[in-house]
Amino acid sequence: MPTDRVQKILAHAGFGSRRSCEEFITAGRVTVNGKVISLGAKADPLKDTIKLDGQEISVQTELIYIAINKPRGILSSTKTERGRKSIVDLVPIDERIYPVGRLDIESEGLMILTNDGDLANKITHPRYKHEKEYRVLVHTHPDEKQLETWRRGVILEDGYKTKPVQIRVEKLHGKGAWLRIIMNEGRKRQIRETAQQIGLYPVKLIRIRMGTIQLGGLKSGEYRTLSSKEIASLRK
Repeated sequence: MPTDRVQKILAHAGFGSRRSCEEFITAGRVTVNGKVISLGAKADPLKDTIKLDGQEISVQTELIYIAINKPRGILSSTKTERGRKSIVDLVPIDERIYPVGRLDIESEGLMILTNDGDLANKITHPRYKHEKEYRVLVHTHPDEKQLETWRRGVILEDGYKTKPVQIRVEKLHGKGAWLRIIMNEGRKRQIRETAQQIGLYPVKLIRIRMGTIQLGGLKSGEYRTLSSKEIASLRK
């Protein structure tokens, strides 16, 4: 690997997305050859000594890409809390991997685990416009006014207005209904907060697609390695 920006080197080494690695640098946690660096600094990982919090990093030679069906009740982070399992605990490998496209603890469905920080950034950054598709069970039958409001965008409690989405009723389910939602953004608990804002209450939320990657037949807690074709499609 030739000389490159340090945040990119850190991301490639599996320390998170490029954006989070930039935060490490601005916080003064990264040194090159013993000197604290600033954002924009470059290094050669084969010649320079790069450390994060005093720990020397090594560039990953094998990149890992895993699709997993996150079960409800599992944290979509690398850390555990209050005895709850993390999504990475479900995959028995020694390499450091990170979750991409987080889901709240009550939600389930497709996530990607990887040590490729560049790809993680491409999947999550809004400018790449990777679609995310969900099946959402709400507690009542929505009317057309509610659906049209959701399609146009809703102002949440913090003042943020959500971007337009594609939404349709997939099928009625007793007193409730399954909705199919396709969106490009993914703020924390956005679907739940949007639904509640217009008088709908999610009972179940499942992500079934990220970009071109489908959940398919993966059962809860199951995972599989992405194909080279799938990885290439995410890089586009």
